[in-house]
Amino acid sequence: MSYDTLIHWIAQFGYAALFFALWLGIVGMPIPDEVVVMTGGAVSKVGLLYYFPAFIITYLGVISGLSLGYILGRFFGSPVLDKLRHKKNLGKHIQTSEHLLNKYGNIALSFSYFFPVVRHIVPYLVGINKMSFRRYILYSYTAGLVWTSVFFVVGQFAGGHVETIGTMIYHYGIYVGLALIIGIVIFMILKSRKRSKA
Repeated sequence: MSYDTLIHWIAQFGYAALFFALWLGIVGMPIPDEVVVMTGGAVSKVGLLYYFPAFIITYLGVISGLSLGYILGRFFGSPVLDKLRHKKNLGKHIQTSEHLLNKYGNIALSFSYFFPVVRHIVPYLVGINKMSFRRYILYSYTAGLVWTSVFFVVGQFAGGHVETIGTMIYHYGIYVGLALIIGIVIFMILKSRKRSKA
């Protein structure tokens, strides 16, 4: 599915297209989650969708997709992971995910959102390790809200450059994401200072 197809689907099916594009991210949608979330922000900015419902549906799509990973890990466990480990592209991401969990414990679930692919593997691993669903919700859903908010707002500023910026974030991960967050914070501070002077 291309970016143009995603826009076409949103125009055709509205909020449902946003939800399912993110929910199906767990099975490897060809469009990065960052691009989909930013697209939600961009289309709500131009009035194709309403802002608040678009944000809520986007957030639900993000957490539903990752919760599916947790459920699969909990009930299907290691055999599936062992098969995935032999896939060239996934092996290194599984290693990274395991390293993050070993080093940082449950908190890794929160910041794994900012690592493409890893964000889908970590919920699976914590499911295998039998983390309680209540604890999973505490860490994952809170971080998911922050992550969704950041990229949804970035999408509003990105406009027609959503695909380019989102793809850069996907490839360069947390560094580009942090730069964008810092940029937005600086922009908001400068804007509020201008208002207070006026």
